Amino acid sequence: MAEPRKQEEHFDVLTKTGEKTGFSKSRCDVHRDGDYHRAVHVWIFAESTQELLLQLRADCKDSWPGLWDISSAGHISAGDSSLETARRELQEELGVILPKEAFELIFVFLNETSTNGGQFINNEFEDVYLVTTLDPIPLEAFTLQESEVSAVKYIHYLDYKNLLANEDPEYVPYDVNAQQYGQLFDIIAQRYKVDNVARSSTLQKQLQRYASVSLNVELTGLSDADKGALDLLIKAAAIMDEIFNLQVWYSNPYLKDWLEKHAAASQLDKLKWAYYLINKTPWSCLDENEAYLTTADSAIKLLPEATRRVSGWKGLEYKAAFPSQKPPGANFYPPDMDKMEFTQWKDSLPEDQQNIVAGFFSVIKRHSESNSDLSIDSRSPGSTNHLEGSKHDLYNVPFSQEYNSFLSKAAELLHKAGDRTSSPSLRRLLHSKADAFLSNDYYESDIAWMELDSKLDVTIGPYETYEDTLFGYKATFEAFIGIRDDKGTTQVKFFGDNLQVLEQNLPMDNAYKSKDVSAAPIRVVQLLYNAGDVKGPQTVAFNLPNDERIVKDRGTSMVMLKNVSEAKFKHILQPIADVCITNEQREFVDFDSFFTHTICHECCHGIGPHTITLPNGKTSTVRLELQELHSALEEAKADIVGLWALRFLTLQGLLPGASLKSVYATFLVGCFRSVRFGLLEAHGKGQALQFNWLYEKEAFILNPDETFSVNFDKVEDAVESLSREILTIQARGDKESAKLLLQKYGVMSEPLKLALNNLERIQVPVDIAPEFPVAKEILGKKQFEI
Repeated sequence: MAEPRKQEEHFDVLTKTGEKTGFSKSRCDVHRDGDYHRAVHVWIFAESTQELLLQLRADCKDSWPGLWDISSAGHISAGDSSLETARRELQEELGVILPKEAFELIFVFLNETSTNGGQFINNEFEDVYLVTTLDPIPLEAFTLQESEVSAVKYIHYLDYKNLLANEDPEYVPYDVNAQQYGQLFDIIAQRYKVDNVARSSTLQKQLQRYASVSLNVELTGLSDADKGALDLLIKAAAIMDEIFNLQVWYSNPYLKDWLEKHAAASQLDKLKWAYYLINKTPWSCLDENEAYLTTADSAIKLLPEATRRVSGWKGLEYKAAFPSQKPPGANFYPPDMDKMEFTQWKDSLPEDQQNIVAGFFSVIKRHSESNSDLSIDSRSPGSTNHLEGSKHDLYNVPFSQEYNSFLSKAAELLHKAGDRTSSPSLRRLLHSKADAFLSNDYYESDIAWMELDSKLDVTIGPYETYEDTLFGYKATFEAFIGIRDDKGTTQVKFFGDNLQVLEQNLPMDNAYKSKDVSAAPIRVVQLLYNAGDVKGPQTVAFNLPNDERIVKDRGTSMVMLKNVSEAKFKHILQPIADVCITNEQREFVDFDSFFTHTICHECCHGIGPHTITLPNGKTSTVRLELQELHSALEEAKADIVGLWALRFLTLQGLLPGASLKSVYATFLVGCFRSVRFGLLEAHGKGQALQFNWLYEKEAFILNPDETFSVNFDKVEDAVESLSREILTIQARGDKESAKLLLQKYGVMSEPLKLALNNLERIQVPVDIAPEFPVAKEILGKKQFEI
């Protein structure tokens, strides 16, 4: 009886730039036709000896038999993912089973070769992973796949580089220039040949960009019951930090714990921990998310069951890895998922499920990853087949399930605080938010937040989507605890009451204007503590919720953090004005204009297009249509329309005593402040867009002495024209126009570079690093020590 014919392996066919086309072909056809496809290379690197593990290819291999090669490698089959293929190949070829945090994607290169007289064409994208172990793995711990691997050995990375450079015939040839494997050797060399003195100096300079400010708030206005609730609320807020750490990247919690544990080991370790406390990640917010740490700085994890056990050896110790480039999807999606894979899966779902997977409150995972994780415990090969009846590898997990261990604790604390507070509206908020943490339905709790009328002001939960730069769908957890400033709240009520008037007079086509804009409550607060997604530059205000259903039905509510605004004006804006603004206009820069524009900025998040009708008649939202471009454009909209709104209200006689010259001059100073956050940050990119547009329209002038001034004759028309441009793009859901606008104007232009260089030269702080004495007393010193 004839044996059943083995089905030939299929690969996903890619474009020349590496994106999936949606088609797959057999291995034979791919190499015959020269189709672009993808493979993985996995290198095991022993940190203590600086050695790479090589495998000797089996003599039966059809290519490079009997030669020394990469630790492990293999093609990515159609429908499979890069990371899971890397994990599987390492397990199958060497018997090493490791979790995903052991794998660091260090680079991707394109290998274009042709052999056998052009009969075999290999156009292959190579995803190169590095697994960093503390020491070499004993050779007897490996379980070799005889059909693939004959032997393994360790070799110093520089010796291996020299062998490749000299084209040693015993080794599979690789180009060691920078375009191919030169990158591997350069990365290792840069990572481990570090001048600690120079590195400490760099971290010290990065830290000095933040002005340390103590936000000491009096609690005299709180009732005894609310003071008791405050302790519980601070503790619940601190849990948002733990969730956010995990949302950013899956190995980030390991890194945090490791840095904190070793902070006292040396001056360099102290500086690492201090800068981590500001950024909450290994990527620097003020440096376009450039990594200031590497996997070499990360936690050591012991996994005895990763390999075959060896007598006298405690087991494999590896570094919890993170990539040098910040992942665009954070930890909301599989790290090797691309947009096409997600879109194809989403489009295959019923409409109600499409809304859920593209919603705020879930993460996306792989069935194959779950199977691989199970195999670590069982030491059995993890199946890469999709679940029976499932065509796609992706699936959705609600926040309430993904973060249950954290949210259960936070919910318990909120319920206790709700029982203790003397404020009925705060009690309603805390109980409903605790319920939402466990049900994943935040609608009622967000309504309760909007209707909060309490001396003790609380914002806690998943809100902003800035970390999801892949789509802009997923929300991060954050918390703001403060004391309401009753006088300030009364003074700003006027702005929230006039949103409908502003909506009807917006500079855009009447067809796009909403007839039902609710008045927006505004609360002025003295901040006691923040946690979660508040890293790097500090927010001075926020407008929530972002849920389009609530925005459509009830509008939004605003919170102004007045003590944060005051600290920023004193330590940041005033020094910027002294450097960048011409003498004649410096007197116009004042705190009231800064704070008033901030109020209008937040108000204008609540007006303009949100739920929209597309040209095909379909109802959608601006966020869903603009995707990753939404955050930057929305921040630019709120800023520039806020500026337009101040002029409109002033000309209507509704803001007696307001000085438009002060508003415009202070706004110009604010441009330089926000752009210093970097163009990968939504506020920074949005601010660059505004500055460059106004500069092009000659509303902002660069003077011979390298200071700037406002052209009061041209600024009003320039503000209105940009407001109209952005509002119209949003109303149409026109992603292509949004992309072109940001590409042209959301850049670091020469005038901006000049201003920023002048500020850098005299070391004006970029932002503040707040300290929270009240929270420090409640939580203990350890959490705040640097």
